[in-house]
Amino acid sequence: MSSAKSEDAVGIERMVQPVVQGLRMGQHRLRCPNCGAQRKNKGDKSLSVRVDEKGAAFNCWHCQEAGVVPLADGMKPMQAERRKPVAVAPKRNWSSINTAGAAFLKSRGISVETAEKLGVKSTRQYIQAAGGEVDCVVFPYLNQSEEYAAKLRWTGGKGFSSNGAPASLFNLQNVEPNDWLIICEGEIDCLTLVEAGYTSATSIPLGAVLKVADGQINPEEDGKFRFVWDAKKQIDRASRVVICCDADASGQAAAEEIARRIGKDRVWTVEYPDGCKDANDVWLKHGQSGIDTLITDCVPWPISGLYDSSHFFDQLDDIYEKGMGRGESTGYPSLDELYSVSAGMLTIVTGHPSSGKSELVDQIMVNLSQAKGWKHAICSFENEPRLHIAKLISKHIRKPFFTGNNPRMEPEELEIGKQFIREHFSFVYQADGAMATMDSILERLKAAVMRYGIRGVVIDPYNYIAKPNDVAETEWISVMLSKVRLFAQAHGLHVWFVAHPAKMMRNAEGKVPPPKGYDISGSAAWFAKADHGLTVHRPDPTRSVASEVHSWKSRFSWLGKQGQCTLMFSTITSTYSEIGDDTVSAIGALYDPFADIGSPEDKQQVEDDDTAVPF
Repeated sequence: MSSAKSEDAVGIERMVQPVVQGLRMGQHRLRCPNCGAQRKNKGDKSLSVRVDEKGAAFNCWHCQEAGVVPLADGMKPMQAERRKPVAVAPKRNWSSINTAGAAFLKSRGISVETAEKLGVKSTRQYIQAAGGEVDCVVFPYLNQSEEYAAKLRWTGGKGFSSNGAPASLFNLQNVEPNDWLIICEGEIDCLTLVEAGYTSATSIPLGAVLKVADGQINPEEDGKFRFVWDAKKQIDRASRVVICCDADASGQAAAEEIARRIGKDRVWTVEYPDGCKDANDVWLKHGQSGIDTLITDCVPWPISGLYDSSHFFDQLDDIYEKGMGRGESTGYPSLDELYSVSAGMLTIVTGHPSSGKSELVDQIMVNLSQAKGWKHAICSFENEPRLHIAKLISKHIRKPFFTGNNPRMEPEELEIGKQFIREHFSFVYQADGAMATMDSILERLKAAVMRYGIRGVVIDPYNYIAKPNDVAETEWISVMLSKVRLFAQAHGLHVWFVAHPAKMMRNAEGKVPPPKGYDISGSAAWFAKADHGLTVHRPDPTRSVASEVHSWKSRFSWLGKQGQCTLMFSTITSTYSEIGDDTVSAIGALYDPFADIGSPEDKQQVEDDDTAVPF
C-alpha cells in the first residue's frame, strides 16, 4: 500500500490548516471549511479539533473528513506559551491616611473620618499610568473581618492597582439588617453615600462590565457577578435593595444583571439629575439634598408598578431606530422562522409520550450554551440525572454515550462533555422522593440565578408538582403559570415548561393528531398564559425519525409565528438536525440506547420517556 496521501486528503488538510492556527491547546469545535458552506445550517460547528504539541487532529462529524495537520513553522499552541505572571504588588503595611490621601478625599467631598470608618488607608505604590511610585489611597476588602484583598487608587489621577483579587461587595461588613442596601459601582460612590448618612452603601468589586451588547452583558462576564451570591444573607435581610450604578452603558448593563440575579421585583433604581453620572457627581454639585433626593426618590425596577410614559421613551427611540429584532436562535433555521428564545418569556411544550419534546428542549439548551454561553437550570422529574447528563453530553459531542453499532465517545471526549455540563448546567433534584411544590422549585431556581447566573430553565413535567388539596386544578394551574411567568420576567429568564396532553381520540385515518395548547390536561391556562407554545409530534415513530415541531402560539410577532417545520432525530446521538443535514439522523429509527435502562418498576411509573433531568 502506498504511504502517499491522496490529492483529496491533501486538499482537506490545506483547507483546515489556516483555520486551526493560533488555537489554544485542548479541544475545539469549529465550522468545517469543507462542508460548512454547502449546509443548510451554515453556522453549525461540526469540525472537532484537538490541538497539542504535535499538531491539530481534526474530524468533521458531518462530512466525515479527518486527519492531522502540523502547526505552522515557529507556531506553538497558545496555551503552551504560558502567560507571563502578572506582577502582584508586594503586601505592605498600609499607613494612616496621609496628606495626599486626605487632599484627594476632600476633592471628592469625603472626610477623613468617614474614610477611616471604612478602613481606608494610604500607601505609596507603583502605578503604570503614573509611570512610577506615587501616593495612593487603599480600599480594603474584608472577609470575616480579615483583609483578603485591596484596591489602590492613585491620588493624582485615574491609575489603579490591587493586592489580591477583590470578589465581594466593598463595605459589606457594615450593612445593617432591615436597612436599605445600596449597591454602587465604585468605592468613591460608596464613601459618598456613607458620608451622606447612608451607612449600608456598598460597591461592586471589579467595576462595571467590559463587554456590553444591546444593553446586556456578555455571558463571558458572568463570573464578575459572584458577589451577588456571596451577599445573599445581607440581600435577604435588606428592607430594600437600591442599585446606584453609573449612568453610562456599562454601568447600566451591570445594574441590569445585578437586578436580574436578585430579582427585579425586589430591586429599586435611581434616576440621576442632568449633568450627573454617579453619586459623587450628585454630592459635589447638589450636596446633601441632592443625595437625599437621589436615594429617597428611587423607583421600582420596571417590572411592576405605574410609570409616567416618558420613562419608556428611550426604549421607544431604540426600537424605532433598530426595530424589535428577534430572540436567540434555536440552532435550526427552519424552526427559527417560527420560534426564537427571548428573556422573560414562558414557552409551554407538549406532545404525546415518547414524542421527543424533552429532547428538543435539551437540544435547544445545548445549542444556546454552545453558541451564546447560556447557563441553564434543569428541574426534571422523570429521568435520573446521570442518564440526563449522558444525553446532554451526547448532544454536545455528537457521539453515542453507550457501546453499540456506532463508535462511542472516547474517554477524553467524555471529560470534555463533563466540563461543558459543569460550566453550563445545574440541576434541581428532589432527592427525598417527595413531590416538589412550585414555591420550593422557584426558591431553588432563584438561588441558581444568584449563584450561577442562569438564563434558561426547564420544568419537566407539570404532573410531578404537588397541588394544594383545597384548590381546583384549573384555578391552581392558572395561578402557578402566573407565578412562573412573573418569575421569568423578574429574573430575565426563558422558562420551558413541559406538560402532557389529555388523552386524544384517533381520527378517521386511525392516527392521533398532534396536541395543541387547549389539549393539555387540566386547564385552558396552558394556552392563555403561554408566551410561546410548541408541540413535538412524531407521526410514525416506529418507521421514521422525522419529528414535526408545531408552533401554536407566539404572543409577540417579532419573536415567532404559528406554523410547522420538520426536524430529524437521531436516536444514536440524541440530536436533532435539519432534513438532509446530518448523515446519522436516518440511522437507528428503532433503536434507543437508553430504552432498556432502569428497573421494570421505574418503567411502569414513567408516563413520558423523553429525557429530562431532575434537580
